[in-house]
Amino acid sequence: MGCDDQPGNRIPDLATFSSQIARRLQVIYKADFTEGMVNRILGMTTRQFEARSLWDEKDVVLITYGNSLHKPGEKPLRTLHRFMHNWLAEIINCVHILPLFPSTSDDGFAVSDCRAVNPAFGDWEDIAVISKEFDLMADLVINHVSVSHQWFSNYLADRNPGRNFFIEPEPDFDYSQFIRPRSTPLFTRFETVRGIREVWTTFSADQVDLNFSNPDVLIEMIGVLLLYLSKGARIVRLDAIAFLWKTRDTSCLHRPETHEIVKLLRDIVSFVSPGTLILTETNVPNRENWSYFGNGDEAHMVYQFALPPLLLHALHTGNSKYLNEWALEIPATPANQTFLNYTASHDGIGIRPLEGLLPEKEITQLIDGMMNFGGRVSNKVNRDGSLSPYEINITYPDAMKGDKNGADDFQEARFICSQTIMMSLQGIPAFYINSLVGTANDDEGVAATGKARSINRRQWLEDELLQRLSSDTIHHRLFHEITRLIGIRRQCPAFHPGCPQKILIAGDCLFAFERFNASTGDRIVCISNISNQTAEADAGPLQMQKGYDLISGETMSGKSDRILLKAYQTKWIVTGKA
Repeated sequence: MGCDDQPGNRIPDLATFSSQIARRLQVIYKADFTEGMVNRILGMTTRQFEARSLWDEKDVVLITYGNSLHKPGEKPLRTLHRFMHNWLAEIINCVHILPLFPSTSDDGFAVSDCRAVNPAFGDWEDIAVISKEFDLMADLVINHVSVSHQWFSNYLADRNPGRNFFIEPEPDFDYSQFIRPRSTPLFTRFETVRGIREVWTTFSADQVDLNFSNPDVLIEMIGVLLLYLSKGARIVRLDAIAFLWKTRDTSCLHRPETHEIVKLLRDIVSFVSPGTLILTETNVPNRENWSYFGNGDEAHMVYQFALPPLLLHALHTGNSKYLNEWALEIPATPANQTFLNYTASHDGIGIRPLEGLLPEKEITQLIDGMMNFGGRVSNKVNRDGSLSPYEINITYPDAMKGDKNGADDFQEARFICSQTIMMSLQGIPAFYINSLVGTANDDEGVAATGKARSINRRQWLEDELLQRLSSDTIHHRLFHEITRLIGIRRQCPAFHPGCPQKILIAGDCLFAFERFNASTGDRIVCISNISNQTAEADAGPLQMQKGYDLISGETMSGKSDRILLKAYQTKWIVTGKA
């Protein structure tokens, strides 16, 4: 099977779809299952779009807030679209606009209306304009809503819809095993018409968890999903999906019902909008994260959450040992599933994905190094009530200011190396806007909000950003080199997301692997020097005698058995067709 063959894109007929829905709901709701649930979902779903292929090597994602760019007197979504049209149209084909809905906190993730666009950003017409030129990734913030959401107002007033949409603690429920991503209380007290009630609030007192044991909640969220599909969503990102289902006396993470709901949502998008993708957001240890592939029937894509911290560690230490060990364990995926690769997002650089991959001493040293470059650390609550690091808060460009020995003159080369490795690995590459334009730590933002995550959430005035991108600045140099590399990558069939990768052990200061497209016969070897010293690789083990480096334009003559790489240099060596 070639990597262009995507059997997961086959469209089920109505009878098959109906039986799939019934089977999923029976697993989720067990004895409480009714045929009426199936009929309600079938009544909501009609095929809306023609089938399309899942992905190819030209797919590249931009991650941005709806208001990451500003122009006085203009809605930010219009400013964003103009920037993308003028600067990114030839290299980016998909945009993840982080929660674009009305919200009361958490920079958009405390959603107060799942069906509207934040009027401070723009409206659905602005989204329609963007989605005509770029594929759209939309957040389905599925685990919780804002306390200002109409559902929660109805809960407080004991009326529908909302009366039974939220989770009150049971008197004998053991919560000690629950794993927290925050240091805030698990439950928050609210005054209702029935008196004071405690409600489950995993992420903050302003974000109340939804009760998916009530099938009405699931069906309401399916309605929201279908709205996003009708508005042009090409990828649906399931935010905080791992926490969805609460089961007594467990960690409440990754419950079987949660996995089955992901499979159900995949079934729905595959029927309604074939080729639309489900992406799970599960910032957890490696194998837990990969479990959301299911048996080829769950998420189309999962984030490679271990990549940002492991790649950072490799470049910080000049040693690829742990990066190689992780890469060797990456599971092979069927043609209808792949990874979303990234190095930075609106959140910090996760520490939990390093569990079992890096020794504690190495993690501590990495955190200390990032603190020296202006970073912060956010904590989580452990089962015993203690705190431990959850994520490093720093921009990825500033994380590259130096190595374990301190700041040096290799920041730009080191950062370019990190982005080149990321976009070379199997999967679809995603670039956070503040990495793409080389943004430094926003200390003023942290001071203004009191939140460590604000360090990587700078909002740019359009004129200021364009001036920096157009003059001799670090922003100009990083942006233009990264976009040049993306352009090269998009022309190489071996970078198709479905094409497998083979890790090639080339030395402690090197990271190397091959990508191969069985459909076209294209083979490319990607080799990076992750140290600040010149390095040599042996061409023999890399199975290269002759080749051509797509990045530098250099030709390997075959006269030498050594490949020379400058500090932080990457080569994309095309070795011809098989």
